[in-house]
Amino acid sequence: MAVKLEEELYSPIKSYYEQRGYIVKSEVMHCDMVALHPERNETVIIEMKKTFNLALLLQGIERLRLENNVVLAVERNRKKSGAVNQRFGDLTELCRMLGLGLMTVTFFKTKSPFIEWLCEPGESPQRGMRHRKRDRLLTEFKERSGDYNVGGSTGRKLVTAYREKALRCAYALQKKGPSAPREVVSFTGYSKSGNMLRNNAYGWFQRIERGKYALLPQGAEALLHYQDVLTEWIEKINFEP
Repeated sequence: MAVKLEEELYSPIKSYYEQRGYIVKSEVMHCDMVALHPERNETVIIEMKKTFNLALLLQGIERLRLENNVVLAVERNRKKSGAVNQRFGDLTELCRMLGLGLMTVTFFKTKSPFIEWLCEPGESPQRGMRHRKRDRLLTEFKERSGDYNVGGSTGRKLVTAYREKALRCAYALQKKGPSAPREVVSFTGYSKSGNMLRNNAYGWFQRIERGKYALLPQGAEALLHYQDVLTEWIEKINFEP
């Protein structure tokens, strides 16, 4: 059940805090809601939106200049489609990194709204450094001979380190004709050329007999399309004695 107005979130959130001993007031110095616990002398600022967006996030950051306990509250509608609605895990981690709390309110037709804490103010981030992915990132960076892509582009085939190596194997077959994997390894200097020929990820190679591969027309076309990628490498191997 989707809410139509942001203010529909107010009543269940207010009730939630009042049941825990807070005094709640709305629209205090432009804050959607302020909750004060008189015994613990604890203040919480709550900012609400129907969906999580940049405006809500910026509001939360601004409220951190007034109070450490800042909570962002949004509706959680299980039927609602959209990328943001499906990425509460990432949004929660973002809030943790900024020191914000995040709660969701789920509305039902026949029962009371359900409030769920995704993270509380001041929680430490839970996702640490992904060392394996970082190593893969650095390996991919180092194994590319240059920058042949356009950052931010979509719908284009990326020139990855793997594609570069496949192009070198294709060039070897074009230059030498049908060859055994060991010959391609010797020509390209890439020890896994045999696996690349057998896997044939791009459909450029054909096994014509046992232990011998040839270049297909698709591979020759790729060499024309990506000729700038191989220019420096070809000059280097032609220069070598």
